[in-house]
Amino acid sequence: MVKRRSKLALRGACGKHSRGREQPQYLGRIMRMAGGRFRDRQSGAVLPIVLLISAMMLTTSAAWFETSLAAARATTNVRDHLQAFHAADSALLLCARSAIAAASVTPTPAAPGEPAQWKLEAAFEANAVAPLAQWPGSVRAPQCLIEAWRLGTRADARAYLLTSRGFGHNNESQVWLQMQLVIEDETIERHWRHVAARPF
Repeated sequence: MVKRRSKLALRGACGKHSRGREQPQYLGRIMRMAGGRFRDRQSGAVLPIVLLISAMMLTTSAAWFETSLAAARATTNVRDHLQAFHAADSALLLCARSAIAAASVTPTPAAPGEPAQWKLEAAFEANAVAPLAQWPGSVRAPQCLIEAWRLGTRADARAYLLTSRGFGHNNESQVWLQMQLVIEDETIERHWRHVAARPF
């Protein structure tokens, strides 16, 4: 009886020890399975956030590119306008000198009323002169048209309407300037004005 009980106790002890060894392995499997499910859930939650940040970065880059492109175009337009303006202003000053020199030699016959030939493309191209052979960076040399006119209230005065046109890097970039030049006795009056809208 003693031997039988000892055998049963020994078997029971072995069984306890074997179950104790199997329990950590079973728990390890459960932990690994739970950890895998947690990682899957975590990666599933992170993916939309990554996609959202990528979309925001793409949108910001596109907006920055459009802004840079618009700024570059605006800078180019301003540069062309200034170039055309300086070309037209230089041509206008040279035409004024020529008109003053010509008026001191022989009076030019003039018609009453302010001249309007500068508004007609054919008349302007046929009668305009180029006081400068070329302007740096301009597609064409600046032009100037001198038109004489008679002032109704000042019969002794000689008046001229000077119209100049300057160009930028292309024909579409133009600046038009005008000067009303009045010469009476020893007095010379200059009235400068900017033509807002191109006549043609």
